[in-house]
Amino acid sequence: MSILIPVRVRDIQQVTPLIREFTLEALDQPLPAFSSGSHVVVQLPLPDRILRNAYSLTNDPAHDDYYKIAVRLQDDSRGGSRFLHEQVMIGDVLNISAPLNLFALHSQAHKHVFIAGGIGITPFLAHIRELMHTGQAFELHYACRDQISNAYETLLTELFPEQVHIYSAKTARRLDVMQLLQQQSLNSHVYVCGPERLTQAVQDAAQTLGWSKQRVHAEAFAAPAAGAAFTAYLTQSQQEIEVPSDYSLLEALEKHEIPVTSLCRGGVCGQCATQYTGDVEHHDHYLNPQEREQLLMPCVSRGKQGCRIELEL
Repeated sequence: MSILIPVRVRDIQQVTPLIREFTLEALDQPLPAFSSGSHVVVQLPLPDRILRNAYSLTNDPAHDDYYKIAVRLQDDSRGGSRFLHEQVMIGDVLNISAPLNLFALHSQAHKHVFIAGGIGITPFLAHIRELMHTGQAFELHYACRDQISNAYETLLTELFPEQVHIYSAKTARRLDVMQLLQQQSLNSHVYVCGPERLTQAVQDAAQTLGWSKQRVHAEAFAAPAAGAAFTAYLTQSQQEIEVPSDYSLLEALEKHEIPVTSLCRGGVCGQCATQYTGDVEHHDHYLNPQEREQLLMPCVSRGKQGCRIELEL
């Protein structure tokens, strides 16, 4: 992350027992404008390190005098979501990146079909607000768990009773991705954000139906999975770095001040792709099988237990 923007926590709302919404305001200079689908990377100062987590901006891009993010408390939190839920209070100052958009609305789409799973609703809140201004057609399909991950369900169904469809135990409806895509016209684009199995189901259904890849848009901000400790040897700088089990490879490189360009920190943008040799677990959503033979994404991928990998850094 290059430029850091200090922001003050102006407000905190408990949206569900597991989801908190944070309103962030500028300290000194106006916040940069953003487009719907943008995210910011928030620096979270834990006792032993600084975590950098990406969160979608949920507020209306027309109101860029503040930012809003929503954070789910993760059961397997590495400390980031727990820090935001238990430590951060109104008035605290955090450092964030400038907004970056890797999940923008497609300009040629006549209709936007949004599919959200749980906390994956967040980027669509800004998208819907943007479409309110432009008057473009959309529909939202939201799979969630009542009183756990159903953030903004009441608001959305009250504002858009015709466009919003909820799939939960309360509604007794189950999302059928194949059926949903079969109903769409050729000028529709689909956008999915949520658990990996939901994203994969949408991509598989689109491929089966012969959809162009340009009509399918996905975003994932899954934190890097914990794994076994391993060693990384940097061939250019001739450094050897130990990567603990609860560190991502990218975090270990950053701790040793090894510069690596990164944007999403979730294995979707491709910016941190690095040449390697060795035995690697790939967890990205960007590289194809052939590319993975030479490249890895250090934000989410790691060496296998006890092994030593080499990186062209």
